[in-house]
Amino acid sequence: MVTHVPAEAHGDERGALLSFIEAQRGAVRRSVLGLTEEQAASRPSASELSLSGLLKHCAEMELTWLRMAQRKPNEKQRTEATWGDSFRLVEGESIQGILVFWDGVAKETEDFLRTVPSLDDTFPLPEAPWFPKDGRVSMRWLGMHLVEEIARHAGHADIIRESLDGRDAFGLIALEHA
Repeated sequence: MVTHVPAEAHGDERGALLSFIEAQRGAVRRSVLGLTEEQAASRPSASELSLSGLLKHCAEMELTWLRMAQRKPNEKQRTEATWGDSFRLVEGESIQGILVFWDGVAKETEDFLRTVPSLDDTFPLPEAPWFPKDGRVSMRWLGMHLVEEIARHAGHADIIRESLDGRDAFGLIALEHA
């Protein structure tokens, strides 16, 4: 879904990255507008994905990358046994609670990217078959990766929402501003 992302001040690369990350967050967040918890948790296709699950996954994914960049322990670290819970709300969780949680993560991401000494600074990638051995990525890469990852799921959310009630991204933008 094409939306206008305000231009950053000339040369404000950090501001540009953060604006594009926020634009993609907005697309995922809007996908649950006007839905009940049950509607947002439904899976209208053969996929296991739901809107509330995508919302939670995006929030936890952003936190995971932030904690790696900060080199801090991840309080929401998933294991193979709990990986599926990152794609669905579990007992005691709600859309509103996940939105509030993601707001906190988003604020922390913005504060971190605005204050890190350089976007060229790097952090190590975890050991995984899909990452290079002893791989490192920059803070710039982190910002771009968050855009990529959240945008991928925003596309999933568009399809799921349209399958549920026919509302497309343009309709959700209008609903958000109504």
